[in-house]
Amino acid sequence: MTVQITTAGGAIDQGWLSAARRGETPNFDDRPNEEDISLIVIHCISLPPGEFGGAWIDRLFSNTLEPSAHPYFEGICHLRVSSHLLLRRDGEIVQYVPFHKRAYHAGISRYGDRTACNDFSIGIELEGTETVPYTDEQYHRLGEVIGTLLKTYPNLSPERITGHSDIAPDRKTDPGPSFDWERLRALLQGG
Repeated sequence: MTVQITTAGGAIDQGWLSAARRGETPNFDDRPNEEDISLIVIHCISLPPGEFGGAWIDRLFSNTLEPSAHPYFEGICHLRVSSHLLLRRDGEIVQYVPFHKRAYHAGISRYGDRTACNDFSIGIELEGTETVPYTDEQYHRLGEVIGTLLKTYPNLSPERITGHSDIAPDRKTDPGPSFDWERLRALLQGG
């Protein structure tokens, strides 16, 4: 899909957001229907847990996480996961997977009557934890990015934005109580 729309969040061209740094990952494939992009899933991640900055998230998504670098990494270095976007604490955007491709962010999941949310969703990771407030920069960039996605992909809407905990409630708790859904809604309404 070649779509280019420019907004405050940047332009999307051939599935890539111009405002983002490109990260590397082999962990993606074709969607069953690349026109069926109809859900945005908000996640959070920090590596090691509770620590911010550094290259550990990039390394996890690129399958180069060294298990001996931290005891926690031994249990996750085998994972083959990715997200479309990561919003760092300072507002930097990193894109790992073009939006028309399927990233491996949701796992076993259900939204409404549909399963396998990776097939039809865009995954956005916020660098953070369920208990530490996200930064102003992250909210600002998230509002811009989602605004761009809503203008680019007609099956997306503000009502079709959810948390990882909502699509995998038995497994996941992110983005957690530290995520301010009302603030996001206000940003999307121009507030």
